[in-house]
Amino acid sequence: MEDIDATIERVKKLIELDAWVEIREYINDLNISDVAELINEMPTHTLAFFQQLDFQRALAVFRILDLSVQEDLLKLLPSNILVQLLNDLPPDDRTALLSDLKSSVVKEIIKHLNPEERKITLSLLGYPEESVGRLMTPDYIDVEPHWTVEQVLTYIRDYGKSSETIDVIYVTDENGKLIDDVRIRDFLLVDPKTTKVEDLIDGRYISLNVNDDQKETMSVFQMNNRVALPVVDDKNVLLGIITIDDVLWVAEEEYAEDIQMIGGMEALDEPYLDVTLIQLYKKRIIWLIILFFGELLTITAMTNFQNEIAKVVILATFIPLIISSGGNSGSQAASLIIQAMALDEINIKDWWRIMRREIFSGLLLGSTLCVISFSVITCWHFVSPAFGDHYLLIALVVGCSLIGVVLWGTLMGSMLPLLLKRLGADPAASSTPFVATLVDVTGLLIYFSFATIFLKGVLL
Repeated sequence: MEDIDATIERVKKLIELDAWVEIREYINDLNISDVAELINEMPTHTLAFFQQLDFQRALAVFRILDLSVQEDLLKLLPSNILVQLLNDLPPDDRTALLSDLKSSVVKEIIKHLNPEERKITLSLLGYPEESVGRLMTPDYIDVEPHWTVEQVLTYIRDYGKSSETIDVIYVTDENGKLIDDVRIRDFLLVDPKTTKVEDLIDGRYISLNVNDDQKETMSVFQMNNRVALPVVDDKNVLLGIITIDDVLWVAEEEYAEDIQMIGGMEALDEPYLDVTLIQLYKKRIIWLIILFFGELLTITAMTNFQNEIAKVVILATFIPLIISSGGNSGSQAASLIIQAMALDEINIKDWWRIMRREIFSGLLLGSTLCVISFSVITCWHFVSPAFGDHYLLIALVVGCSLIGVVLWGTLMGSMLPLLLKRLGADPAASSTPFVATLVDVTGLLIYFSFATIFLKGVLL
């Protein structure tokens, strides 16, 4: 298989020769991911490429294109193809698309849907934005417990093409309430004429509530090794299903959002290059203002220790070393805890175990830096005696301060995400710049407190 660069070069040459018949044959043989990449790399030919694809392949490609490209296609496609595309999109993908578009565009799209698809779409859009209801699709196979396996297999042959997946078959009663889910392999391994659906039921199904948060679906899929899960209402009526591909999209979005928030900004709603300069400014400026006022506290702290700095100027030399060490250790701890919470490895109830581990970690890390700094200052003095006769006391101040600020940084970085989670906020909001800013202020207090203890009556 050619790499994408070779594919692009080949298509460019065919375009120069105006060989669209060859282009049609060529791109219809490519993987849909390669076609999507080709469209992204050659945006001026988006519509032309799309129209060369067989419809089902075009539909599959459209589902994985960036939102901005999807919007362009919706504007450019002829009305007959647009109507067919919108009506044939899986309801969950169509709902995800509409959720990201402007309301005026959504209204126009809904007009193109047939009555049945319009009803489904409006129903899905009626659920909260981050709920499981927005992800589910009503295209699934459900059967009744009194059916024979032969009836089930016949039903699958007749209606399976319109289902999102036939890996799992759902068993419901006459009122639509979920009784169980049965893997397709269980139907294939028994006598189809004598075995009934109720003989395969074990009652050990896993379901999601339509109002559950989308984030919760990731851990449910992971822990239960499922390719699809049923979605029910409060009365256990089966409303739809969620498949693993939908969950992977959610996981990717959550990952991107957390990374951006950890970096000290609000999460972007669109790809970076599609975000306007004003939107990018708004997303970043709030956190920068918060961090700016946080750093003002650092200035206040330094102002209170002006006399000490004036008497022992050398103390100011080590300020960047002290506060950066504390900020770095806090950022490390925050990143570890946020990731562990995202993977459901820890929860709020584990706070004491986490604190105990971070206390020992902070002491070990701080002690290591303490020994290194003490050795460096001592050796430095013999090479270039810049610290005066009391270099050992200064080394002791710096070393003990490093133990204190690193210990404090690890505690702040580990406990702040848990506190935010307890308050109902996103743990990722305890971004590394925020932790670093808080540790800067307290790091100065720790540093000058040790300076006062060890240098009082000697240099102060």
